[in-house]
Amino acid sequence: MEERDLKMGLFEGKKGLVLGIANDRSIAWAITEQLHQQGAEIGFTHLPDAGDRPKNERKVGKLVNPIGAKFLMPCNVCEDADLEAVMEKAAAEFGKIDFLLHSIAFAPPADLTGPTWASSREGFRLAMEISAYSLLAVCGAAKKKDLFSENSSVLTLSYFGGEEVIPGYNLMGICKAALECGVRYLASELGPDGTRVNAISAGPVKTVSAQGVGDFDQMLELYKGMAPMRRNITAEEVGKTGSFLLSDQASGISAEVVHVDCGFSKMGAPPADFGETAGA
Repeated sequence: MEERDLKMGLFEGKKGLVLGIANDRSIAWAITEQLHQQGAEIGFTHLPDAGDRPKNERKVGKLVNPIGAKFLMPCNVCEDADLEAVMEKAAAEFGKIDFLLHSIAFAPPADLTGPTWASSREGFRLAMEISAYSLLAVCGAAKKKDLFSENSSVLTLSYFGGEEVIPGYNLMGICKAALECGVRYLASELGPDGTRVNAISAGPVKTVSAQGVGDFDQMLELYKGMAPMRRNITAEEVGKTGSFLLSDQASGISAEVVHVDCGFSKMGAPPADFGETAGA
């Protein structure tokens, strides 16, 4: 018995939801891989498909079905009925959930690539609703179903552009600032019942959404030259931190934004060897 216990994963017997996997380069997928390896049972959502062509369902299904997804269903976070349906399915499948990963963000390309002062009213509203309000809506839907277990954890994904100005991140930076504030308020409100809420602020990773940020390759070189570790992070590193924050190993951590960026966010000026390491 003792030998078996030593081999048990951090998530043996744990059940939860992952919202926001787009493809195998998604940070949500990197975290999911770690959750699966540690024994988690997981239900997933995907973006609703238009018409009769299940493109998104197939794309996400190819990733999650081989690892034993308990369910995979469409969810538009702008629709309360969709969120309610997901929570009803989770309640029927799991009873309670021990973790919830929220990895959802969007801004219309025209509003994201232009200056913030040129953001349209509708573009701003939509970006904020999907990228920030959706965390409140998802947690609210789970709370109304009494879905969170006594020692549960919620995790969302942010970026340094929500704290400081990152040229090219523009409107999404404003959304991430709101998201991080939402993390703190949710942590305060859900904490008395035992639910922790945190965010990861990851350095640049080559995801599909990241390619929409202006001068992304230049950003990679900047981070490598500026970071104390003189390199960029990997998706696996974010995945490991994410699984840690969702696990009981982080039982005393809540209302935090944890930076996984090789120390970049703590540098106030370029290091002395910046010219040598950037672009090396």
